[in-house]
Amino acid sequence: MRIGECADLSFDCLRLVGPDSWAIHVPLGKLKTERMVPVDAFVWRLVDRLRLLRSQDPLPADGFLLARPSGRDALLRKLRNFWRDFVATVGITKRIVPHQLRHSFGTEMLRAGVSLPAVMKLLGHLKAEMTMRYVEVSILDLQREFHLALSQPRHLLPASRRPASVSSPQANLASLLDSLHVAQHVLEMFRRTFPQGPERQLLDRLANRLTKITSQARKLGQA
Repeated sequence: MRIGECADLSFDCLRLVGPDSWAIHVPLGKLKTERMVPVDAFVWRLVDRLRLLRSQDPLPADGFLLARPSGRDALLRKLRNFWRDFVATVGITKRIVPHQLRHSFGTEMLRAGVSLPAVMKLLGHLKAEMTMRYVEVSILDLQREFHLALSQPRHLLPASRRPASVSSPQANLASLLDSLHVAQHVLEMFRRTFPQGPERQLLDRLANRLTKITSQARKLGQA
């Protein structure tokens, strides 16, 4: 998360989202969005420890996980100074700012197999173009994805078998449904050849209409 979002975490930011599954509720941030970010047991224990220390703080409760006795800006400066001292302590001479952790997180998530839309949500982005500025795709990443695509060619779908009723159409419900199914298959294959844009959106609408027509046609057999 962004450092500003970290400073604004609420005292009850840790949420149980499933059996032994936890997430942190990240408040409204830079892009005026909020999100739930899954966390592992280490982060759960860390946040739980911070909650315990905050509850013992002599300062009055203000609803935040991190105390800010001198205000939000002072807390941000303190966090940045702590990060700078930590980087120097471990012997890193290159200047590294906290925001670079978001870039590293996005890249590692993508390399671990997390989909681009999921990485977008984790980072709190509204557009894929912004996420792609964060992730670094190296030649090793390209080689891995290339060989994975060759070993698992999921895009090579089996050719559809043309129903006999289509080659010799009859004036009956079975022939009508077969024709609609073939039209759906051809439309879907054609739709996949287009990138995201107005043309694909138009084909999406046509596919939805065709699905509704097929559904209505099936009801003829139930009448």
